[in-house]
Amino acid sequence: MTIVIITIVLLAIVGILIGIMLVFAGNKFKVEVDPREAEVREALPGNNCGACGYPGCDGCAAAITKGEAPTNACPVGGAPVAEKISAIMGVEAGSASDKKVAFVRCAGTCDLAKRTGNYVGIETCSGAQAVPGNGGKACQQGCLGFGECVAQCDFDAIHIVNGIAVVDREKCVGCGKCAKACPQHLIEIIPDKSMYAVQCRNTEKGVLVKQMCDAGCLGCGLCTRQCHFEAITVTNNIAQIDYDKCKSCGLCAQKCPAHIITQRYERVRKAPAKEA
Repeated sequence: MTIVIITIVLLAIVGILIGIMLVFAGNKFKVEVDPREAEVREALPGNNCGACGYPGCDGCAAAITKGEAPTNACPVGGAPVAEKISAIMGVEAGSASDKKVAFVRCAGTCDLAKRTGNYVGIETCSGAQAVPGNGGKACQQGCLGFGECVAQCDFDAIHIVNGIAVVDREKCVGCGKCAKACPQHLIEIIPDKSMYAVQCRNTEKGVLVKQMCDAGCLGCGLCTRQCHFEAITVTNNIAQIDYDKCKSCGLCAQKCPAHIITQRYERVRKAPAKEA
């Protein structure tokens, strides 16, 4: 009986010593957590899309609380969320970051894109890209139209319309998931305020482009000569807009012979009427 009592006492002493050591270690190595972090996390929309540049909403909340990110770091939440977080952090709400939206650099609809054959195979963009013929379109750099981008969108903001991906700018939050999913690298994230965009990414020379699609950029450079702000250049046979310089004057679009610089990229181009 004495042995049992001694064993229990020893175990109790060891338990107390371990408890004291754990308390000491916890105090010594504890990481201070700002209580505002949980409030900021609660204010964030919870999409965990990574559009802010941090690993999900938890990472964004931690960065905001530490002062490593602005209160308007979340592009999905926009101004309303930025105002809530600014109130939590006790700072004035600055202007929310310019909204960004996805833009598909292809206008090669079923009516405009030339075809070299009919694709029969796995109906995904990656699957079509992996086989000769690239989905049956003559343009090897255009939208394949099988919707891998659509499957990635959490906001129902992108759909396949007449053979190409089309973005609903009102629903798009600029998270960039569709851009990462596109094997053709056709989707860019651009400022929503931009009035004009080049709806083509074919880098072939003009003559070859016209043989592939009636909606391709010719790389002629007429747009660059119209711009007074050096906001548009032709690189590798394709026009590129510098959105930091663009003033949305529209002169480049007016002079584009291919009509590929589209206003607010909402217009659905129609095939040219055939001559009688």
